[in-house]
Amino acid sequence: MTSSHTDDEQRVLDLVNDAKIAMLTYVDPSGKLLSKPMATQDTDVDGSLYFIAELHSEKVQALQADPRVNVSYSDRGSWVSIAGTASVVDDEARLAELWSAFTDSWLQGGPDNPENILIEVDAETAEFWDAPGGSKVVQLANLVKAKVAGSRIEGDNETVEM
Repeated sequence: MTSSHTDDEQRVLDLVNDAKIAMLTYVDPSGKLLSKPMATQDTDVDGSLYFIAELHSEKVQALQADPRVNVSYSDRGSWVSIAGTASVVDDEARLAELWSAFTDSWLQGGPDNPENILIEVDAETAEFWDAPGGSKVVQLANLVKAKVAGSRIEGDNETVEM
């Protein structure tokens, strides 16, 4: 993402930060697409996403062989799909900064364990869909309104170059 955000770029980051949990899709060594749930640890203004993983996991090994990824989010009427490139980042200070009690429950040894690393996803493009109204009641009301009026549910859909 460029250093000057457009409104759509900022909206993508806001939707990602609201959702927190992503599905990280990558290509395994046999060419099959696999998706794993990942907690987003941070987002940068340049469009990078950060996750914590184990260095010798199958997922990280696959990312090192083929770094093409898609990261998707869904949260209360909002959906985001981000295409990008993943890389393993060996930054102990940043890992310690992003480490949390939640991370501790999934990964052994804390941020000092050399097996725990950061995955950085450099976003290239993103597409988002944002339906009006955050609650299920509002979404249901909008659905009924559109059905009665014979129209489509209003919402935003944009593709953004990051």
